[in-house]
Amino acid sequence: MRTTGKLYVVGIGPGSYEDMTIRAVNALKDSEIIVGYTVYVDLLREHFPEKEMLTTPMRQEQERCQMAILKAQEGKRVAMVCSGDSGVYGMSGLILQLAKESPDLEIEVIPGVTAALSGGAVLGAPLGHDFAVISLSDLLTPMELIEDRLRNSASSDMVICLYNPSSKKRADYLKNACEIVLQHQKPETVCGIVRNIGRNGEEMEVLTLSRLKDTNVDMFTTVYIGNSMTREINGRMVTPRGYKNV
Repeated sequence: MRTTGKLYVVGIGPGSYEDMTIRAVNALKDSEIIVGYTVYVDLLREHFPEKEMLTTPMRQEQERCQMAILKAQEGKRVAMVCSGDSGVYGMSGLILQLAKESPDLEIEVIPGVTAALSGGAVLGAPLGHDFAVISLSDLLTPMELIEDRLRNSASSDMVICLYNPSSKKRADYLKNACEIVLQHQKPETVCGIVRNIGRNGEEMEVLTLSRLKDTNVDMFTTVYIGNSMTREINGRMVTPRGYKNV
């Protein structure tokens, strides 16, 4: 009878060790093997040098998950790591789908601090009221659906947090997204961007929606588009929860 190991799916937060939860650190300490996207695993090498580490490049999510499942089935304690939260654009869903034929494999999903929250803390308090998180990557989602979600979120006056706002092949995606939002929000709507959250080179900027439209960003940038109540206060981005908008 084959003995199976354990598979953790770990959200490691934005990248710094200090932003990882205690539960995430304990899962990594307990693991024999750490599996993940090369960039994310490299962030962990300094703190877990004794671990065996297996990586795959970008856009090999399925291969990465199958590798982790196989190692756990061999009896190893394995951590599949994801940036931010393991379930928000993370690997927990794919792991559970691929492991459906292995009901005896112990899988524990470990939450983490997603970029919307960690970047929001850098900006101040942009997510004080209802908000939507939307990825502008159309690798897995049709652009028509992404545009519908942008349109509906903006028309309902929700704050919008954008993941994957631009890349070399998608240089105009943020500009197009802003043009959709501008159909429902004013050009002076307060917005914010945070680059390299929790890593070297972290920086933030508060700006208007009209300026955001022509701002260059990359895949390591998280974008925040405020609602009609969002304000700039002493250089920070703040969306009031209510309280008569004091």
